[in-house]
Amino acid sequence: MKIKGLKQLSRTLEKAGQSGFRTEAAKWLEQTGTDFLDLVRDEIVRAGSIDTGSLLRSFKRGAEGNIWEIEKGGLTLEVGTELEYASFVNDGHWTGGKEEVRWIPGQWHSGRFQYDPGSSSGMVLKRQWVKGTGYWEHAFYIFERLFEKRLNERLQTWLNSL
Repeated sequence: MKIKGLKQLSRTLEKAGQSGFRTEAAKWLEQTGTDFLDLVRDEIVRAGSIDTGSLLRSFKRGAEGNIWEIEKGGLTLEVGTELEYASFVNDGHWTGGKEEVRWIPGQWHSGRFQYDPGSSSGMVLKRQWVKGTGYWEHAFYIFERLFEKRLNERLQTWLNSL
């Protein structure tokens, strides 16, 4: 049995091993992490999950609350956020405890509620479900579709440069 190009492939792989493949892979992995964070930020904006902007800013490398851990030798990258409420925005959550009812003192004026801590009137807030936006899953879905294509392109470009 004869396989065309096997010797050439063998020489190319041998050369690849000597020419800094791990360094190139680590650079690519780092760029991939940045690309994923960009996708997460895009999905947060698309879902309208912005109030103060803290969640959006936390999905940027080096930002407060950001997780960015890279292990170059083993080619491991971990990205995310340390903001406790990030999962609530993504997955959804209940407001308050099971039996919790909150009394908010204040008055209604022209259809808007105005908080007044000394008021004898007010409103009652009952527990309700706040639907999650799924920004993380949406970003990951897009990322999975792009990952293989980008990996193949990067490898081919690198192999062609050898």
